[in-house]
Order: sequence, then structure tokens, then C-alpha cells
Amino acid sequence: MGTTTAARGLRVGELAQLIGISTDTVRYYERAGLLPAPQRTAGGYRAYDDTAADRLRFIQGAQRLGLRLDDIRDLLAVRDTGECPCEPAEQHLRRRLAELDAEMARLAELRKEMVRMLDGLPSEQCAPPLPGTWCPPTERR
Repeated sequence: MGTTTAARGLRVGELAQLIGISTDTVRYYERAGLLPAPQRTAGGYRAYDDTAADRLRFIQGAQRLGLRLDDIRDLLAVRDTGECPCEPAEQHLRRRLAELDAEMARLAELRKEMVRMLDGLPSEQCAPPLPGTWCPPTERR
């Protein structure tokens, strides 16, 4: 009779399928130090324990929030000590929130500029533009 997945651990393909990512992504996280190297079977296959899926879900959630891999690595290191990662998580999230606010402000300004450009486009037949411009100047009535 064959061994169960729990007894033998998850193979990389099984873990990837469980989480909904590629096997290459699992291996990348391992190389990047986000996922500890698993035990190996006698045949050399990776055999991940139950904590690997939880860890990968944590990584994915942190990435959805826009945290960088270095930030995630820091949070995982604190988490691995058994201490509460809330304080460092708050620092990373506050920094990320400030970055998002700045990006949103930049995009709002870009949008205003695009609206001004659209409003400045002539509605009649467009004449050849002057050098250095998109469209010829329009005379507003």
C-alpha cells in the first residue's frame, strides 16, 4: 500500500497546485530564502511539510498588498522566531501605504494633464501640427 501525502510530505507539484502557483514559483521562493528548503525523499524529491502551504499563502497575501520580497523576508524572519510580527508589519504597511498615496497623487495629476490635452484637441479637421506639439493651436470662440 502507498504512503499518504501527509506521511511523505507534499511534492513540489502538489504544493504548487494546492496554492495555485507554478512549481517554478515554489522553487524561486525557496532560492530567495522565503521558503525553507524541504526535506528530500530517498529519490531526491522535495517533500514539503504542512507549514509550507501556510507560508506560501502568507507570501502571496503580502505580495497582493504590494510588499517587496525583502519586506516579506523580514516579516517571515520575525514570524519564524515565534514573536508577534505586528510591529514590523505595521512599519512595512505604513511605508507601502505612503507609496500608494504618492502614486495615486501622481496618477491624479497625470489624469488632469491628459484631460487638459483632450480638451485642447481641435474638434474640426486637424491641420498639420507645429514642431514640438501634438496638435496645432486651436482658437477658442
